[in-house]
Amino acid sequence: MSAFHHDPSASTLQLADEVLRDGLLTVRDCLRWAASEFHLAGLFYGHGTDSAWDEAVALTLGALHLPWNVDPAVLDARLLPMERLRIVGLVRARITSRRPLPYLLGEAFFAGFPFTVDERVLIPRSPIAKLIEHDFAAWFPEQPPSRVLDLCAGSGCIGIATALHLPTCEVDLADISPEALDVARINITRHDVGARVRVVESDLFDGLAGWRYELIVCNPPYVDARDLTTMPAEFRHEPSLALEAGSDGLDIVRRILREAGAHLVEEGVLILEVGNSGRHLEAAFPDVPFLWLEFERGGQGVCVLTAAELDAHAATFA
Repeated sequence: MSAFHHDPSASTLQLADEVLRDGLLTVRDCLRWAASEFHLAGLFYGHGTDSAWDEAVALTLGALHLPWNVDPAVLDARLLPMERLRIVGLVRARITSRRPLPYLLGEAFFAGFPFTVDERVLIPRSPIAKLIEHDFAAWFPEQPPSRVLDLCAGSGCIGIATALHLPTCEVDLADISPEALDVARINITRHDVGARVRVVESDLFDGLAGWRYELIVCNPPYVDARDLTTMPAEFRHEPSLALEAGSDGLDIVRRILREAGAHLVEEGVLILEVGNSGRHLEAAFPDVPFLWLEFERGGQGVCVLTAAELDAHAATFA
């Protein structure tokens, strides 16, 4: 083989990248090109964006370490060659791998705060963020809860965002996955909340014996078998442990409903996300008064039960 032989596909790709690097001069150029590429590729959006354009904006600004509310004047700023190549590389990776953009960037925003994420944790996207932004005032109108449990915490985004919005509360982040809790620790350090937020490795409530809370917030695995088989490729990069929950999506939820009451104070509240498995939950427990929340900007499958309601229906959950 000649010493000068090389992979033609690799050289073609390198040439294409060089052409793009030389042609995409401004932020506006990169946005337009990325949006077109995403549209042609037929990507799925559901990890913080909902369109090709929004994904292009998130990728480009993320690659340049610029905030979402950057001055629009930056659109016509000329980029350095290395910046343009980074954007091109991320666009190619997003299309060819179908990895969700937050994994490529290593960051996702939740309740207005940035969180470190990777394939060890689910990408933050829960509508519970809106409840956090309103300080859970619907259930704690006079004073905020003093002790909060983020159950199935993953990256810790729910609990840490709660601690940031409620500076007087203490928060426990509980998860069965030590790998996920490693990411949660990174985010605790990132937001400097270690004095009030701690991690607990626990299979649901097994490691929390004797502990009680004013508020338990939980986004557990709840994807049923049918939804799991039809999920777009992007979701298959997320940890199956954080998604799979049996034929009806309620394997974990049933345990939570059985055990949560023992970990709430008398006036405590459980906020539980079950997504599309909400229909299964109502069918399984038709006499339980689940309060289903509505969100102005979308989101579904979040219900609320008080400690008194959990106690009243304890026999049903047994």
